Amino acid sequence: MKKYYLLLFVLALHSCITENKPQTIKLEGFVFGTTYHITYLDTKKSDFQKGIDDLFYTMNKSLSTYIPTSDISKINAGDTTVVVDDLFKEVLEKSKRIYTETNGYFDPTVGNLVNAWGFGPKEAKKNIDSVEVQKMMQFVGLDKVQLKENKIQKQFSGIYLDFNSIAKGFGVDVIGRFLERNNIDNYLVEIGGEIRAKGKNKKDKFWRVAIEKPNVDGTQSIQTTIELKNESMATSGNYRKFRITKEGKKYVHTVNPTTGFATESNLLSASVISESDCADVDAYATAFMAMGLEKTTAFLKKYKHLKVVLIYADEKGELQELKNY
Repeated sequence: MKKYYLLLFVLALHSCITENKPQTIKLEGFVFGTTYHITYLDTKKSDFQKGIDDLFYTMNKSLSTYIPTSDISKINAGDTTVVVDDLFKEVLEKSKRIYTETNGYFDPTVGNLVNAWGFGPKEAKKNIDSVEVQKMMQFVGLDKVQLKENKIQKQFSGIYLDFNSIAKGFGVDVIGRFLERNNIDNYLVEIGGEIRAKGKNKKDKFWRVAIEKPNVDGTQSIQTTIELKNESMATSGNYRKFRITKEGKKYVHTVNPTTGFATESNLLSASVISESDCADVDAYATAFMAMGLEKTTAFLKKYKHLKVVLIYADEKGELQELKNY
């Protein structure tokens, strides 16, 4: 009888341990024109798919330039009556701060030019020249956009807001906060390459992620790997999103807000790592691609909380890597 009770006790103990052992849950799908992957540890095996889908829907309704009925699309079309939500306000506030910090190299009002060069939701302009660019530059400058009584006021009605260079990172933050509100302490959220990691994985190790080598031939390979210790990481590069005209001119998707042109800098890829929000590092990575190597390294001397992996081509055309950690 004692052996019987002992066996029951052992089985009950094993069952209890098994139930309390965190399980790895993985969710994936498509959003914001790209893929997402969410991994988290949970003893309750909770499925947060519906809550996450609802958040994606709310973000798109507020910030997507690809949805004609979204708040930002209405504002871009000239509707001054739109009352923006907290998501919109936070993205605008972050954008204004980073716009100031980077001296305008990060600027969501560059949307008209993004469209003109063929990298936005609207049709590209043909044979765009410096005169046309200069005309559109009057609508560039986030200081020309203000928030008053929860409504957007633009200095010129032709200003076109485009938060796509910060939205993926912000989406990562929104999902991360949602998981934390649901008592998830260990997770990794990735949307289109922008990442936020919290806690550790099932092996009790910090989450490790890869940075791609900027291959222009369409192939994929790893440049290096990074261990994220409660940090965000975002990567921006022009080695995939570019177009070449019949005349052989190359235009990249990162439009330089200070010049209006879609020409590549000497940086091929910029990965930014920080304990700050993923939206922040997403915006910095975009700005660095426009800044180029020299201005970026100078910027990093002031903003020392940012870690980077910068990949560039030297004078011989060979790939070089610069890290500051």
